[in-house]
Amino acid sequence: MRAEVAQRLAALSAPAEQADEPDADRDAELAWNSRRAARLQAVERGLCFGRLDTEDGASVHIGRMGLFRDGDGGDDETLLLDWRAPAARPFYTATARAPQGVRRRRRISTRDRAVVDLDDELLSSSGAGAEAGLAGEAALLAAVTAGRSGRMRDIVATLQAEQDRIIRSDQMGVLVVEGGPGTGKTAVALHRAAYLLYSRRHLLARGVLVVGPSRVFIDYIGQVLPGLGEDAVVAATVAELRPGIVVDRVDPPATRVLKGASVMAERLAAAVRARVARPTGPVELEFEGQALRLDPVEVRRAVRVARRTGQPHNRARLVFQREVVGALAERIVAALEAVVVDESGRALDGGTADGRLGAADIRALEAAGFVVDPDDPGGPVTMVDEVDAAALRGALLAEPAVGDALDELWPELAPGPVLEALLADPARAWPDLTAAEVDALRREPGGWSAADVPLLDELAALIGSDAPAGSGAGGLAERAAADPTWVYGHVVVDEAQELSEMAWRMLVRRCPSRSMTVVGDLAQTGDPAGAASWDRVLGPHLQQRWELVRLTVNYRTPAEIMDAAEELLAAHPVPDGAGERVRSRSVRSEGAGPWRVRTAAADLPRRVAALVADEAVALEEGRVAVIAPAARVPALAAALSVPQEPDPERGVVLLTPELAKGLEFDVVVIADPAAVLAASERGANDLYVAMTRATHRLGIVHVGPPPAGLAGIPERE
Repeated sequence: MRAEVAQRLAALSAPAEQADEPDADRDAELAWNSRRAARLQAVERGLCFGRLDTEDGASVHIGRMGLFRDGDGGDDETLLLDWRAPAARPFYTATARAPQGVRRRRRISTRDRAVVDLDDELLSSSGAGAEAGLAGEAALLAAVTAGRSGRMRDIVATLQAEQDRIIRSDQMGVLVVEGGPGTGKTAVALHRAAYLLYSRRHLLARGVLVVGPSRVFIDYIGQVLPGLGEDAVVAATVAELRPGIVVDRVDPPATRVLKGASVMAERLAAAVRARVARPTGPVELEFEGQALRLDPVEVRRAVRVARRTGQPHNRARLVFQREVVGALAERIVAALEAVVVDESGRALDGGTADGRLGAADIRALEAAGFVVDPDDPGGPVTMVDEVDAAALRGALLAEPAVGDALDELWPELAPGPVLEALLADPARAWPDLTAAEVDALRREPGGWSAADVPLLDELAALIGSDAPAGSGAGGLAERAAADPTWVYGHVVVDEAQELSEMAWRMLVRRCPSRSMTVVGDLAQTGDPAGAASWDRVLGPHLQQRWELVRLTVNYRTPAEIMDAAEELLAAHPVPDGAGERVRSRSVRSEGAGPWRVRTAAADLPRRVAALVADEAVALEEGRVAVIAPAARVPALAAALSVPQEPDPERGVVLLTPELAKGLEFDVVVIADPAAVLAASERGANDLYVAMTRATHRLGIVHVGPPPAGLAGIPERE
């Protein structure tokens, strides 16, 4: 198949004069074949990972994509069954109690093109005997205990029945997948995206958006979907959904809470409406040397007509201009019609008070070339026809003085300048704010924070400043990523508990069909503007049209580490309004529990570096992560000789709790847990996240006595 695609690409890349197809057709086929070549290349690792042997003697191999060979009589022979096909489902759901016609399930482990291991599981009594005693969980345990590589692996070969049910759920709207650390939420969400692209082919036209908490996380999961043969996917953080916005400011917690609250949508809408002037007196303007007066009633009427269209501010502005200019043109035409003039512009006498013409007027007009209605020779004569009126309206719009007056009444807006002006003087913009809220929101112009991005997006929707991108070159993912107006077929939201109410509004705009997979854990909410309950963030958009499912088995985190993490949360009460936390059950143990070391503040970087060096030596393969509050990062980076910008593919990675979300490492060392706890009212959640990133060992280096909830961890010398 690769050879065939390569041959076709070579033919399509030939000079245009040698090609048979029109340019447009050739370009489209070239793009399609290029994507297919990339997919065939991406599934190389672990292309075939399973086999099902059924009671009737048949066998089928399971893989990351479907492969077929033309058979006799036009029937295709299945060489490899796509893992998403209905016939492949028993590979994930068959059990000894309910074998679903499967005699043996085989998991195949490969390295490049060599088979390195087989894991057989017998599901029916007919297979007993010489083959009995083979363990069915070997592949799963090997996967969860293997050293981390710095990139997330797919779990297509080791999906468990609980996970498979969620991936193949027929929920058409929003599916919320909740589960504690290590339950595979991210993997389930990504595999569900791949499954939906396979089973709902219409999604390929609009693609899937995957939203994650950080660029580090996006890079970490970046190989999963391509490895499953899917490329109609855009992966981004919320801030990256507005191309061209650079986040270079950090807001304090109180500011993030205010900016993230849904009430900001109402505040922004009111601020945009307030930019339209409502004059109380006449508006004076000049046109071709004539003084014109626009009555307040006419302005208010034009505003009402424009707003009834439901168009965003800048588009409604055009309607407003049309209405105002139309009123002015009618006034000028009426003035012209009220005075009958001859060729030299002199008024003709003999007219009546209602504008009707006398005999002298009619004779003069006929002599000047005007046509008088023969059925009503005494009636008014129309001096300006519709062509003239249209030209007059155009001249009014082109008149600088008129344009300036219209701009004063209904100015053209852009999101950036509007938001900067509002935040420069929030007390003036929103008089109902408290003094503390004004202080939290007020800032000097220049630069944006992550919390500003949903506000800019809201303003763009209110103002109508975003223009759809052209069709452009490149694949769907490239076009969608560059277009802030792109509407996706499905949206996956990972670490969804971190999103503010305003961020949710931003995502819903990008998926009007409300087809979403939302995964998260309320016990891990660290952002002060994040979710306390799913109903609060989803209810305003979906009411009750969403489904909640839970993952309950923790495959990643050893039981000893999870027990310590649970003790930490028990020692720190959940903030008021937080939802019920879901506990997960760890299925594996490392034998040795976490440890802690006490040190002085000045010695913390050196001590952490020494402990990390010891752990790295003891680790045969994998990664070590140091997780610390932001204030500690510069000194720790110097002591560890690592960059401050995290790179998960390095042997040692330095992260803040915020950037650690969704990641996993073989060994985790937490520096200064007390500072993590004190950083926000949800500091306990951040520390909980940090503790549950480890797949093997966890160490904690604290200054002074251990914080509440950590004293039970054995102290190391």
